[in-house]
Parts: sequence; structure tokens; C-alpha cells
Amino acid sequence: MSTGTESTAAAGLRGVVAAQSSIGDVDGVNGVLIYQGYDIHDLAEHSTFEEVVYLLWHGQLPKANELEKLKSELRANYNAPREVIEMMKAFPKDADPMDVLRTAVSSLDFYDKGGHGTDREHATAAAIKLTGQIGTIAAAWDRIRNGKDVIAPDPSLGIAENFLYMLRGEKPDADEARIFDIALILHADHELNASTFTTRVVSGTLAGMYGAVTAGIAALAGPLHGGANTNVMKMLIEIGDINAVEAWVDKALAEKRKIMGIGHAVYKTEDPRATWLRKFSKQMAEKKGESKWFEMSQLIEKLMHEKKGMFPNVDFYSASTYYLMGLPLDLYTPIFAVSRISGWTGHILEQYADNKLIRPRAEYVGPRGLKYVPISER
Repeated sequence: MSTGTESTAAAGLRGVVAAQSSIGDVDGVNGVLIYQGYDIHDLAEHSTFEEVVYLLWHGQLPKANELEKLKSELRANYNAPREVIEMMKAFPKDADPMDVLRTAVSSLDFYDKGGHGTDREHATAAAIKLTGQIGTIAAAWDRIRNGKDVIAPDPSLGIAENFLYMLRGEKPDADEARIFDIALILHADHELNASTFTTRVVSGTLAGMYGAVTAGIAALAGPLHGGANTNVMKMLIEIGDINAVEAWVDKALAEKRKIMGIGHAVYKTEDPRATWLRKFSKQMAEKKGESKWFEMSQLIEKLMHEKKGMFPNVDFYSASTYYLMGLPLDLYTPIFAVSRISGWTGHILEQYADNKLIRPRAEYVGPRGLKYVPISER
């Protein structure tokens, strides 16, 4: 900085408090995650994704009539504009699903005349549209790129069940629908992670809800944020067999390679979300009669704890859970966005309500005192 005083930059803003928020809190030492005061285990056990959406937006769990109203509003907005779906059909069929999601979500702005409003009423209306439509877009792209007809959303279904229906063309059974619903709850918010912080920076300029969410999707697409569970599954497929696990892990550690899905920037103990996804991975393995991926994951977890004192994060067991549900690997990060839209929009609403432009300083480390030299003398 050029203030004339000494300063120290925190790499990656680690440990820097950048905002006050009531939405979520991560206790990395004790492995606790809360949304608006509620422990994630309590919510995963008893709640639904739509209830959590209401909680993140309004700071309290809904009464029955409030939940029904929100569900009705969300379902009334499941259908993405026809023009957006038609535009997607012109995209290259090998386009990355996160790039498609970013572009399509950005284009939704054109079809919401009140979407730039930053007052509570207009911003909440935009949040409802986005939360209702983002799953429709993600599922539609998988159908489009595979030459299949897009399946219209079913307004009788909740967000989780509807996504699986639009993707597959048939309704999931009750077990898979509930597992997927809880997975959306687990991914809904995680305090000031990279994509959420991005949405707050953008909304802090009083840009509209669509622009802020589009920026969040762009941040989530980066391999250091989203996509870890896809890479976990690729790792398991590469290893191939439980008998090859230990040698593979030893070699990877010797080469100082990162073991995907193990360790976290905040948690110093087990990620509480991993507790649930381990259970779901086992449940899906038993349901499908294919225990290989769960057993391999368990062994990797055991070895990494013994050798490095490290624990699995949310991505580690979600990989095999989603794989056994038949979800395409490159849809894992869009699915993350289908959930995290709730936290993003909650933070944006909170930012709008008490806004201050986010404008940090940089610690200048370049030269000083240089004098301009004419180009002929350089």
C-alpha cells in the first residue's frame, strides 16, 4: 500500500473478516456448520431444501403457510424462458456444462424486467426465478448435448426430485429423491467461500441479482473451488480396484500430489457434511449392489488420516454417491450451483439490505521512482 505505514497482506485473505453475516458460520476447529443458527445435522435430519432456502433468505424456518407460498412461487418459475432453451440448442455440444450454465443464467436477465431491482421485493422475486430455473437449465443442457428432447419441469415435484426427473425422464424413487434433497441442503451455504464472496463483491456495487449470481457461477467453475467431487470420482476410476489403493496413495504423496476430496481450507477435523455423504455413499452402494467405490473411498480416508492426519471434505463421498445415482461426472459442479444458489442469493439479499461497496486495498510490492524514458532510448 502507499499509505506510508507498514502493512502485511493476508495471502488469499485467509483469516480476514470481510463482512458481518447471520446466514452461515463455519467452526473449522470443532467441525460445526450452521445456517441461521441451526446445526447442519439438525437440518439434514429433519428439513427439506425448500425450507432451507426460506431459512437462508428470511433468517427463520417457515411456518406451514410460508413454506407452501415459497414452494408455489418456486414451482411457478421452474420453466426457463423458451428463448434461453433455444439459444442453448445452438451451443457446441462439447461445451462445458458450467460455461453453459454461466451463459444461460446470465441471459435470464433479459426476461425479467424487474431483475435489476436491489430493493427487497424485486431482489427476492429475482432470487425465486433463479432458484426455480437453474436446475431446469442444468438438466436441459445434458438432454440437449445428448440429442434428447428437453423434459419440461413437473410443478408437482420439489426442486431435488424435479431435477432428477428432468435429467432422466422418469421420477426417482423416494430414497434417491431424499438423498439428493439432503445433498442440496448440505451444499446450500458455506459462509464466505470464493463464489459467495464474489457474489457479495458484485452485489456490493448494486449490480443486479443476475449479474451477481453469474459471477458466482464463474467463480465456482474454477478447479480450486468447484469440481473437486468430479475429480474424486476420476481418481477412484483411475485407481480402479481396492487392492491398488495403498500403492496409489503412497505414490501420489511421494510425488506431492493433492488427494482430491481430502482436507479443507477451514475444517481441521471432519467436515460435518462428509458425515452425511459417507452414509449416503454406503446406502447407494448397498442399493445398487456395487460396494467397490465406497470401500475404496473408506480405505483412502483411513490412509490419509493415518499418514497425514487429514479428513474428508464434502466432495469426497458425494462423488461416489452421485456416481451410483447415475449422474454424469461433469454435472457435479452444476448440481453444486443448483444448491448453492440458495446461499448466494441469501448473501446478495443481505448485502443489499445493508450495503457498503467492497473495496479492499492491495499491498504494493512493485518498484518506485522510475522515470519515463523515450521509446528511442530504450
